[in-house]
Amino acid sequence: MFNDIFRQTPDWLWGWDMPAAMLDGILQHTPDWVWGVLAALLATGFKQTVPRRRSLRSATGLPVVMAILSLYGLTSAFSGQATALFTWAAGVAVVLTGCQSLRVWGEVRWLEAERSVLMPGSWLPLVLMLGVFCIKFGVGVALATSPGLGADTGVAALAGLAYGAFSGAFLSRALTVWRVVRQATSRDAAY
Repeated sequence: MFNDIFRQTPDWLWGWDMPAAMLDGILQHTPDWVWGVLAALLATGFKQTVPRRRSLRSATGLPVVMAILSLYGLTSAFSGQATALFTWAAGVAVVLTGCQSLRVWGEVRWLEAERSVLMPGSWLPLVLMLGVFCIKFGVGVALATSPGLGADTGVAALAGLAYGAFSGAFLSRALTVWRVVRQATSRDAAY
């Protein structure tokens, strides 16, 4: 099926010369549970596109879990690579700082009467979840087809930076929620 689609598509469209048989093989040898994870991420991401009332735990839990999964993806692929961890931390720091200064996560509000967080709808969580999935999938395919890449410092650094950037964006969301709740509860306590 995929062979026919990719055989008819010009190479310049994809930007690389990947034989269709190779892509078909990758997709066919991908375990079924991976597609289940993708479906779960899509469902979770689409739920984030509409404003929702959430508990503090729920509003901060998902971003923290995604950051932890991102770090796990990195360490499972590049164990023993200090460079990967260093670039992950650098990516977290840069993107976390950038997201906080740009107020990327919009107008999060604490609803004291309901003791819940009103999260604005955003497509960004979906994009970030798919980004982490694509990095994990891509690194997995690269290491499966070329196991020596696991020892390559440059590949580890690039993967660490990418995973770290996504983790920084997720952690920025959690930090934004905590900041909003802290400010609202301290303001209410002052009255």
